[in-house]
Amino acid sequence: MTALNKVVVTGGAGFIGANLSRHLIESGTAAQVVAYDDLSTGFAENLTGAEGIELVEGDILDQTHFTSAIDGADAVVHLAARPSVPKSIENPLATHDANATGTIRVLEAMRAAGVTQVVLASSSSVYGANPVLPKLETLTPMPMSPYAVSKLAAESYALSYREVFGFDVVAFRFFNVFGPLQRAGHAYAAVVPAFIAAALDGRPLPVHGDGTQTRDFTHVASVAAVIADVLARRVSSPTPVNLAFGTRVSLIELIELIEEILGTRLEREHTRPRAGDIHDSQADQAALRALVPGLAPVDLETGLRQTIAWFEGL
Repeated sequence: MTALNKVVVTGGAGFIGANLSRHLIESGTAAQVVAYDDLSTGFAENLTGAEGIELVEGDILDQTHFTSAIDGADAVVHLAARPSVPKSIENPLATHDANATGTIRVLEAMRAAGVTQVVLASSSSVYGANPVLPKLETLTPMPMSPYAVSKLAAESYALSYREVFGFDVVAFRFFNVFGPLQRAGHAYAAVVPAFIAAALDGRPLPVHGDGTQTRDFTHVASVAAVIADVLARRVSSPTPVNLAFGTRVSLIELIELIEEILGTRLEREHTRPRAGDIHDSQADQAALRALVPGLAPVDLETGLRQTIAWFEGL
């Protein structure tokens, strides 16, 4: 398989972006990766020592600068976003600007530069209050937060460019991605790093609600492998695709697995559920399996062991 000459990853210094950028080079999918990041949530050190990856600091809302960065690119992976449901509730406009307006800025820059392949990160949060499990892509979106609305807008923009301008698009709905490089040092940290950091620090694990809520945890290496595959084959999908593998694990079960790995009992501190959080999430994986057949995802226990090892090395 011939490697792509140049792939631009927005948010390329972030948790998912840095893992993906490294995988694209190491797997031979791309000869060069440009990690485009404003470093608001990403870290330059995530790319330290990575050959073939150029970090370009910039804002996706700066369309002129981004157009220059993607000159000569074969494809763009658009991961840059203002993450977090709670942050979006605190400041809906900032979330919209970064996620919805930011996406159309990226797409317009691509159009100006003649780059017509894009893989975009949407979110399982678009399903929101729809109670049906597992989450099938044809379900009616019922977003419960400004963040979820912004992600629904972003995927809709990308898919419209497929129809109107002939772009090759895959809009992946990420579920609960976890793994190395996902930090926990802020109030809105994702649940896996929040639990691991607390466990290693000897603090009670912060559980929002009673812990019975369920999630479909997906290791970042599996995400990177899927994206690399669709880039290499220039896959295009007229509809969004879940990027998760149909697991359903409660937060209590997650804690018990971390306890088993660490060999110790962990204290829990239960607080009120967070506004905008859904109770249960599980992907229907049929569309993903049809798109990327034969992929063997990293299982939860293996992924947790890798993530804990990374935290222990900090």
